[in-house]
Amino acid sequence: MSHNVFVLGLDAFNRAKLEALPLAEICAFHGLLRPEDVGEPETYDIGTLMSRAEAELTAFSGSIDAIVGYIDIPVGLMLPILCAKFSLRSPSLKSVLKCQHKYWSRLIQAEVIPEHIPQFTIFDPFDSRALEGIALAYPFWIKPVKSGGSHLGFRINRAEDFHRALPLIQQALPRLAEPFNYLMEYSDLPPGVADVDAYHFIAESILTGRQCTLEGYVHKGEVHAYGVVDSIRHRNRTTFFRYQYPSALPQRLHRRMVEIATRVLTHVGLDDAPFNVEFFWRPGDDTLWLLEINTRISQSHAPLLEKVDGASNHQVMVEIALGRPPGLLRRKGPFRCAAKFYLRSFVDAIVTRVPSEEEIAALAADIPGVEILPLVGEGTRLSSIPEQDSYSYALAYLFIGGDNQADLLRKYRHCLANLPFETTLVTTAT
Repeated sequence: MSHNVFVLGLDAFNRAKLEALPLAEICAFHGLLRPEDVGEPETYDIGTLMSRAEAELTAFSGSIDAIVGYIDIPVGLMLPILCAKFSLRSPSLKSVLKCQHKYWSRLIQAEVIPEHIPQFTIFDPFDSRALEGIALAYPFWIKPVKSGGSHLGFRINRAEDFHRALPLIQQALPRLAEPFNYLMEYSDLPPGVADVDAYHFIAESILTGRQCTLEGYVHKGEVHAYGVVDSIRHRNRTTFFRYQYPSALPQRLHRRMVEIATRVLTHVGLDDAPFNVEFFWRPGDDTLWLLEINTRISQSHAPLLEKVDGASNHQVMVEIALGRPPGLLRRKGPFRCAAKFYLRSFVDAIVTRVPSEEEIAALAADIPGVEILPLVGEGTRLSSIPEQDSYSYALAYLFIGGDNQADLLRKYRHCLANLPFETTLVTTAT
């Protein structure tokens, strides 16, 4: 029997991961809405997207067995709304909002794990006197109440940094705030949260230490974890260099992360959902800090799990949606470790050359375990790409499998030397 699984914004990269799963033999995967509609469009017409998604599902002549998604905005909130309309298994909208709304999530975390979260406060970035209300010592971090990745996140070392960031925030924030506000209207929000819409920012004291992410799922009210991925940053302390799996952190920390995540996820009532929870571990005093909770799988981690364990985390996403306990593979892949590297530019530029498909295929054939995913085309101005972090521009993702960390870094350096990306710096006159 084949199950019809609808995937919001299904693109070629994720379709390949789904088709490679052991359960692909019993599932037919259907794209729901176009990738360009829900990926990183210039604007989100969220009302139209919701109507189109409902119309596509209603017009389908077969059974609709599951709706899934791996994209944060706006898919993360569209998913429980659509599933409720079609009587399908999914987490409740309120439980997802409790995790995705960064301020609401911090309020809940303060109730159950106060010792594992930073100091925090909210502010209105459209208020010229907003800095006066932030009673945090420098440095601190600011980010939208809802955003994707590190987009519009800024490290504030002094007042000048804050005032320099505000115009950028005010210009870019509406694109993400509008769809989140629209979808929040489907749920009743408690006092103290209802007035904090997506046009607000949260300020938090800086978390330090080694960063990692716990991957897991909740099934029938029970929290399960199946992997920890290390997040390694560049020297600027803000921009990711690579994600590496499996984690090099001690196993005892993995168990503590599961305990902390379980307390929070149980308290918010999340069920029938994959998740990933980001942490910082400070070795000096053995403190674990919870950074944020995502109620979805991580696309970034999918190829790493595939290379090391033998199947990507898409397996968890689909089986949970079908109401089945995930049949996870452990260390059945061809490599002992894997990493996602970011090929970045730290200055604005115009792309003048990108590797051809033939050049990429030749390099991948030359190095076992390498997948290369370019993100730019010729003529692209890097600063025009939506949802970048605030300090760099990503040119490509490199997914690499290897025997150990030294092998990963060697393969990465080889790719770096042989990928013909070329750019021209943008001058002030451009």
